[in-house]
Amino acid sequence: MPAKPPETFGLGRLQTPIGTALLVTDIDGVLRALDWEEHEPRMRDLLRLQYGAVALQEARSPRELKSALTAYFKGDLDRLNTIKWRVAGTPFQQKVWTALPKIPAGTTMSYGALAAKLNAPNAMRAVGHANGSNPISVVVPCHRLIGTNGSLVKYGGGLERKRWLLEHEGVKVK
Repeated sequence: MPAKPPETFGLGRLQTPIGTALLVTDIDGVLRALDWEEHEPRMRDLLRLQYGAVALQEARSPRELKSALTAYFKGDLDRLNTIKWRVAGTPFQQKVWTALPKIPAGTTMSYGALAAKLNAPNAMRAVGHANGSNPISVVVPCHRLIGTNGSLVKYGGGLERKRWLLEHEGVKVK
């Protein structure tokens, strides 16, 4: 049987107050990944883990996507909810990633609290692993998960970005 050809995605860029965002979209303009320019190798690894062989071609990102992200970074926090996105992780990862946008901007949740909310109270580490494997930063707001004691813990884009995003959303960070 012939090998399946690689999935082709467009790769665009957006300047933000916290660095250059890489925007990966499919043929329908749906967001498949958002990461930071200096983390491109990790982003490519996450895409490969989810989709197998992937070809990224330089492309213009959809105007609606760039407009929504720009509005978010200018303070219209609800605009993230208008962005169409799609992921292909494991069923548990998808469950976690679907739950993250339900944490309202301006609030945070601990990994344990999210695990309990997903009816998997002993799965804090699995929630942490899924959160760390999230390919769509900011839009699937993995930055809203914090340690039980309120501390900022791990963020693929760096703790300073996590701090900025949370403060931008109105969270008082320790």
